[in-house]
Amino acid sequence: MSSRLPPRPFRIALFAACVAVVLWFSLAPPDSLPGIENFWDKAEHASAYMALTLVGLALFGPSIPLVAGIWLLGVAVEFLQAAMPFDRMGDWRDAVANTVGVLAGLAVAWAARRLRAA
Repeated sequence: MSSRLPPRPFRIALFAACVAVVLWFSLAPPDSLPGIENFWDKAEHASAYMALTLVGLALFGPSIPLVAGIWLLGVAVEFLQAAMPFDRMGDWRDAVANTVGVLAGLAVAWAARRLRAA
């Protein structure tokens, strides 16, 4: 890992904060969320998980367990939504969109590494 990175506890806290934001947007009652203009639900899912993947890879470097954990989070959130009592619905298509976001994050990180190496 590069010495330019902040100390590991700070990186863990920053990543945990990012995960908490994604979980809040995913699991909070819809009426408690800020009045953000909806773009397209699946694009919102994909972009959130792409951003989470990019942040994780930037903070910790390439890691199969990290990426697998983010992917599992994206799937687990949909099961949690299905079990929640307040106007949240788990949807397999959202899990697919979350997966697409993780894969897009991996692709962007891979392309950035290739460009830096060139």
